[in-house]
Amino acid sequence: MSDLQIALIAAGALLVALVWIYNNWQERKHLKAAEAIFKSGQPDALLPEAKSATTALRLPANDGEPPESGGRRLEPHLSNDVDDVAQHSDIQTSRPAQAAQLAAVIAPMPSLVAAPPLMPTRMPAASQSGESSSRRVSSATTMGAPLSVPALPAQWADSIADCILRFSTPEPIDAAPVWRAQLPWAADVSKPIHWLVFDAAASHGGSWQRLDERDNGAYSDWAIALQLADRRGPVSESDLALFLNGAQKFVRQMGGEPLALPERTETLAYAAKLDRFCADLDIQFAVHIVEASGGVFAGSKLRSVAEAAGLMLEPDGVFRARDADGVELFTLSNLGEQRLAAESIKTLSTHGLTLTLDVPRVTDGSVAFDRMLATAKQLSKTLGGVLVDAQRAPLGAPMISGIRAKAGELQKRMRDGGIAPGSVRALRLFS
Repeated sequence: MSDLQIALIAAGALLVALVWIYNNWQERKHLKAAEAIFKSGQPDALLPEAKSATTALRLPANDGEPPESGGRRLEPHLSNDVDDVAQHSDIQTSRPAQAAQLAAVIAPMPSLVAAPPLMPTRMPAASQSGESSSRRVSSATTMGAPLSVPALPAQWADSIADCILRFSTPEPIDAAPVWRAQLPWAADVSKPIHWLVFDAAASHGGSWQRLDERDNGAYSDWAIALQLADRRGPVSESDLALFLNGAQKFVRQMGGEPLALPERTETLAYAAKLDRFCADLDIQFAVHIVEASGGVFAGSKLRSVAEAAGLMLEPDGVFRARDADGVELFTLSNLGEQRLAAESIKTLSTHGLTLTLDVPRVTDGSVAFDRMLATAKQLSKTLGGVLVDAQRAPLGAPMISGIRAKAGELQKRMRDGGIAPGSVRALRLFS
């Protein structure tokens, strides 16, 4: 054997040894990373002692965009042990983790904290400015001196859910140029903004109307409301600044003195606490139907069965059950990624269906859950399916009772905090 052959064999052996050492090092590195991730288990999102546990389960922020129904959600499985309702329930939450981070940075203001549950009583009052040398525009907030017109409608301006600015002018102001003037800055705010005007000519002594691009009237009494929290989290500092600065700019253009504004730090702290309270109660329950023998459901049969059960297929590809007033009770959707679109459902084959109850958005969670469960049983019987949890384990009676009780408990906490389940306020905050 020549020296060259010996050298090549030695080099090859050395290369193999180096590759083996490198692979072992990488394996140890990834193992340690995995242990660090999974070692700190998540607290139970539904147990009373896990007050802020749901913050760890929220969706990532979607800057300026509404949350998509297809977002990734947590789906623990349902078991037959009623004590494990929270740990094994198929629950879903919708608020971003950034909300928890903001709440950790900004300490709660004692003046904004009510008795347990920790729900802010209402927006902080504006700091009143000194005497105005100009009387063309007078201002107030919902916490300031009341104006001479009726209270603002809650569906657009809520003293709990919104930062509200109100002002009046001796002479009516044309609405059309105001609408055009606010568009550049209002479009950059990711939370809903409502401009309201009081129409004194309306029947029954006048009423508040929501301003839009079609309004050509002129008004003396105005209000602007910025929603402070929703399922994307609390209002950001930049959004609040845009809103307050935009309102001040509008008043200056009208020739008035600056509005009395709420203090920004207090408002942000209030919004964070409001969001944190809602996040602790932002729970959805889901049950699944799969084909009993492991096969598929035919879409053509699915639609007729669902409609016979009182559900209607809507444009977003989801069946919905609604009450007599048209309020959503629960939904039925495909367990897979494909939507149940009207144009393609006849040719669809699916391995499973999901029924979901959005607890904060229904008036009576226990009653809505009972109706959802009855519909699920009816569908599974007709389609030849079985009710299961996210891990395909059969849904047992003890777990069903536990979910029903948990829905009632969550809604009681909402009412105790001043948010009636299924109310206009709840629909806005849990949107």
